Amino acid sequence: MLAGLNPEHGRRLAALPCDLVWATTWMAEAIGVLAPRLGLPRLPVVDWPDDEDDNGRLHWKTRRLAEWAAGRPFVWVDDEIAHADRTWVATTYNAPGLLHRVDPGRGLLVVGRQGQEEQHLPPGVGGVLDGAQRSRVVVDAGRQP
Repeated sequence: MLAGLNPEHGRRLAALPCDLVWATTWMAEAIGVLAPRLGLPRLPVVDWPDDEDDNGRLHWKTRRLAEWAAGRPFVWVDDEIAHADRTWVATTYNAPGLLHRVDPGRGLLVVGRQGQEEQHLPPGVGGVLDGAQRSRVVVDAGRQP
């Protein structure tokens, strides 16, 4: 995964008019290992609870990311998002939430204005902007190697 990281991907993420945060099991190591390779500044890191959520019904990150977004629109890009997570956010969270599942083998596809593929961001890294209000974008850098 580290070999696929490119500073251009970090520039694209940093250019989004939103607040980026690491939401990865890399935790604070994302700041020292991933951020420099992506050319990203020091970003906040979401702290994870020690317990699982809903007996496995929801992804263990779902509720914590909604708490972190604190009623603001947010985007979560991850390779483990499921229908139950999307449904919970759509019916429970009090602001827009976009949960985008990324194929870990392909990464996040960047699509141009004409609907044509431009390039892929590395697997597990991405962000999406929707609307004029600043959103929070969470970045899952995948599992540690």
